Amino acid sequence: MNDWPYPPPVDDGGARHLRPGLRLPDIALEATVGPPINLSKTAGRAVVFVYPYTGVPGQPNPPDWDTIAGAHGSTPEAESFRDSMFAYHARSISVFGLSSQTSEHQRQLAARIGLTYPVLSDVTFVFTGALDLPRFETGGVTYLKRLTLIADDGVIERVIYPVHPPHTHAQDLLLSLGEAKR
Repeated sequence: MNDWPYPPPVDDGGARHLRPGLRLPDIALEATVGPPINLSKTAGRAVVFVYPYTGVPGQPNPPDWDTIAGAHGSTPEAESFRDSMFAYHARSISVFGLSSQTSEHQRQLAARIGLTYPVLSDVTFVFTGALDLPRFETGGVTYLKRLTLIADDGVIERVIYPVHPPHTHAQDLLLSLGEAKR
């Protein structure tokens, strides 16, 4: 049963070109913890969940956020990965969040909700442009559309687009990968 109250995203073909076998771009991104991270050089299996925007308590969301399909849910999605980290680590799968928000914003988010995995900032859209990740605009600002890349040794193994619902995505992904305990 889908209990997500916001409009669901539709597959607009924006990730069609992200095929298995495609190497992630050789670009280091600032992270919430440690030195910059280059996903193309990440050893082993990794999940990179790409999200549009995490809000700040007491501050308004971007214009029309409630009506943009797939926009809501970045914080609940990040929390679902946080809550599933034991299962991902037990299976030797690294987890990374990625958005176009600043590292400072992401560090505040990580501290506020207790994230233990790195969140990567593509504030300059260099990584986004290299992969031609799908985007949308509202209020004169460009945001990334929600998608997930599963990579092995820096090479795309699978792409999930669109992601819905975001608040159960981490657990749903474990099940779809056949990684969850049954």
